Amino acid sequence: MSRANAISSRTPYQSHTDTRKALNNNEIQYYDMHLSHMTQQLKYGFLGKIRVAVIEAADVTPDGEIVLGSGMGGTPTFCELADIIIVERNSYLPKEIRGFHDIFEVPNPPHRREIPIYKPSDRIGSPVIKVDPKKIAGIVETHYTDGVKGFTPLDETTVKIGENVANFLASEYKLGRIPKEFLPLQSGVGNIANAVLHSLGENPDIPPFEMYTEVVQDAVIDLMKKGKCTFASTCALTLSDPLMREVFDNLDFYRDKVVIRPGELTNNPEIARRLGLITMNTALEADIFGNVNSTHVLGTKMMNGIGGSADFTRNAYISIFTCPSVAKGGKISAFVPFASHIDHSEHSVQVIITEQGVADLRGKSPIEKAETIIENCVHPDYKQLLRDYLKLAPKGCHTPHNLEAAFGFHNQFNKTGDMRDTNWDEYKKD
Repeated sequence: MSRANAISSRTPYQSHTDTRKALNNNEIQYYDMHLSHMTQQLKYGFLGKIRVAVIEAADVTPDGEIVLGSGMGGTPTFCELADIIIVERNSYLPKEIRGFHDIFEVPNPPHRREIPIYKPSDRIGSPVIKVDPKKIAGIVETHYTDGVKGFTPLDETTVKIGENVANFLASEYKLGRIPKEFLPLQSGVGNIANAVLHSLGENPDIPPFEMYTEVVQDAVIDLMKKGKCTFASTCALTLSDPLMREVFDNLDFYRDKVVIRPGELTNNPEIARRLGLITMNTALEADIFGNVNSTHVLGTKMMNGIGGSADFTRNAYISIFTCPSVAKGGKISAFVPFASHIDHSEHSVQVIITEQGVADLRGKSPIEKAETIIENCVHPDYKQLLRDYLKLAPKGCHTPHNLEAAFGFHNQFNKTGDMRDTNWDEYKKD
């Protein structure tokens, strides 16, 4: 649809190359918002009327019961609000997946009650979506896989990041700062997230755990087979095609280990705070004071969108962000004087971890955060440059910024293609 120029606007998340190119060229108007806000903003009428909802299903019954497949997102709300529903009945999805879903619509304010989920495995809703059969305008038969590719093999950097996360959490557990039964985990998506989960599974000091997360990736299935992850609540199974086939062929094994919920539940801040989630998400860029950019390359080019990371991070028991310390062969530092775009402020970011080490920012002032990040997370090529940046700040600053030099790394990359060429002399006052 992006290639055909058939999309005028989009929200809340995207991950396709063609769509990314179109929205960065302003051919698609993109409204980036927290995933937990999506369905409630629709129900409040903030985003206009839904006339047609096109949904994927494993099965549809004559009386209007729709059995969803490997993902849910906002589908229950789309079906509720739409005038017309077109069902893509995908025969690749086994009808026996019925029972994996937990569909619950959160009532609108005022006087909204709590969502009664007190542990990841609690079920509070229906296994199917129930609609008036008259709303279903048509059923299109298909037979397609999701086409999700496997992750790239672990490399030295991702392995080290994973080990650092696992060792940090094992240390917190030994110190008694994590309860003895451990806490549910939330994990973002991508190669680094997969590597982190792999390391958690390999670390003997991490006990078996549950997950309350937005997306289940390949690594989670491997952890379930090993008995390390005992249960996962998710919005979608985003698995590579071979692993998805394995799950479908062994539904009885996974039936008591997985529940698929609407995004309004999986990403709900109330539940994240109640369960005490340990959240692990990926940063594109962070500044030395702990502000994280997870969406915009060099502050201008949208990558995928904020997704649900902030839903979890702001309400976490411990919030962790991971990233390699450098990109493009060292020409780009993941750590800059001032983030070129901020999705997660310093107030929400507690721990940052790279292959270099761990920066625990809890209880630290801005200057203490900067010193901790530079010492523990920044690549050696950039440590002195960032220490020198701090010296440029005028006296009497709680957060020692030099506003003229704050985007010096970004400006230098735009000039020469290498942040390491940054020279602070031009910003120094006589």
